[in-house]
Amino acid sequence: MGAPSPSLHIAMYPWFALGHLTPFLHLSNKLAKQGHKVSFIIPTKTQSKLQHFNLHPDLITFIPIIVPHIEGLPSGSETTSDVPFPLQTLLVTAMDETKDVVEGLLRDLKVDAVFFDFAYWIPSLARQLGIKSLHYCIISPATIGYTLSPERHCSGGNVSDAELKQPPENYPGSNITLSTYEARAFSARRVMKFGTNMQFNDRQFISLSQCDALGFRTCREIEGPYCEYLENQFKKPVLLSGPVIPEPSLSPLEGKWAKWLSKFDPGSVIYCAFGSECILKKDQFQELLNGLVLTGMPFLAALKAPAGEDSIEEALPDKFEQSVQGRGVVHGGWVQQQLILEHPSVGCFITHCGSGSLAEALLNKCQLVLLPQVGDQIINARMMSRNLKVGVEVEKGEENGALTRESVIKAVATVMEEDSEVGKQVRNNHAKLRHFLLDKNLESTYIHNFNNKLQELLMG
Repeated sequence: MGAPSPSLHIAMYPWFALGHLTPFLHLSNKLAKQGHKVSFIIPTKTQSKLQHFNLHPDLITFIPIIVPHIEGLPSGSETTSDVPFPLQTLLVTAMDETKDVVEGLLRDLKVDAVFFDFAYWIPSLARQLGIKSLHYCIISPATIGYTLSPERHCSGGNVSDAELKQPPENYPGSNITLSTYEARAFSARRVMKFGTNMQFNDRQFISLSQCDALGFRTCREIEGPYCEYLENQFKKPVLLSGPVIPEPSLSPLEGKWAKWLSKFDPGSVIYCAFGSECILKKDQFQELLNGLVLTGMPFLAALKAPAGEDSIEEALPDKFEQSVQGRGVVHGGWVQQQLILEHPSVGCFITHCGSGSLAEALLNKCQLVLLPQVGDQIINARMMSRNLKVGVEVEKGEENGALTRESVIKAVATVMEEDSEVGKQVRNNHAKLRHFLLDKNLESTYIHNFNNKLQELLMG
């Protein structure tokens, strides 16, 4: 037997958003299981929100850091959940102002490597300290390749909306494209101010191009060509920690949902949910609900109240209750999504294609209807519908990005109808991918390989 790999000391410094902090902690748990020590730098008050996810407190140590106050930032703000979207640029500025403190921590902790994402100054800082830096990205390789590859950036970052509709020249395959509406939205995000005197695109590109390696939570069987593309484009190793396999929930499904779902036949209910941050415009919210009603299927829609409305009830379409007649529920609060997707009555999931929701969905038997809203959700949806063919995307307006009730009905019918050729193909592909993801050895194989490549990086 070969000698065991030496244990490492790794620092983690993710962006101040729970959607970033949590995946970094999940990775920390996997690395701790390999015997590595992790110092997890985290805003002081936020530590309590993540404490229960730390499965190896003997190896994973939270290092609290005070988020500096920036003028205009609400007092005590620590993460994106504490501030409205327009103020997130100030939160980035606050993170940038922790640079000196982080430098002191890294020097005192004597770590071997630091994992980061939005703190673009980490690679140069790490180099000065003789530490390797790894950009661990929670966004898919397909999205990073489409939007931020060097061949996109070589024009000085001045990419037109028309150019953004198509993938870069050497991007693998031409299945993934954007509508006019989506390209405009991507273009606006690229130049969005993200911290003091920084554009989002520049911040990300510096992070990706100056680090020693890139890391992603995916697997080659799903995104292999995009990982190779990024390796070639950025000329550096790409380490994969494996797909996101949610831990089984230890709590039972809340009684009221279990009782309601059990009234319906197996596989007959549509579950529709768009995550914790997605807020639809009122007309789109109503159009979606009217589409759900017109499918004729029972449905549970877990949605936020539309923009400008105080409650779900105020925003419901006219005569909604009469048209639903007890077979449809719209809920504005949090639900146990993982357990709802596992319920035998649920046969169809209309999702915004956030990576967490997709991970949960692919492990279950319900069919996927893809309704992306922003950013990487759009690329995720194209990958699922056009490359892997495990779901059907709802058609939207080319110029305005609007869905119609007819497009919702059509997508649901395509995946659910027994005699639909596309539906058969999608159901078969989903079943194969589910079987692959449920392989007991999948995660351990990936983290073993991740560990080996990390060791190679540090010896190089």
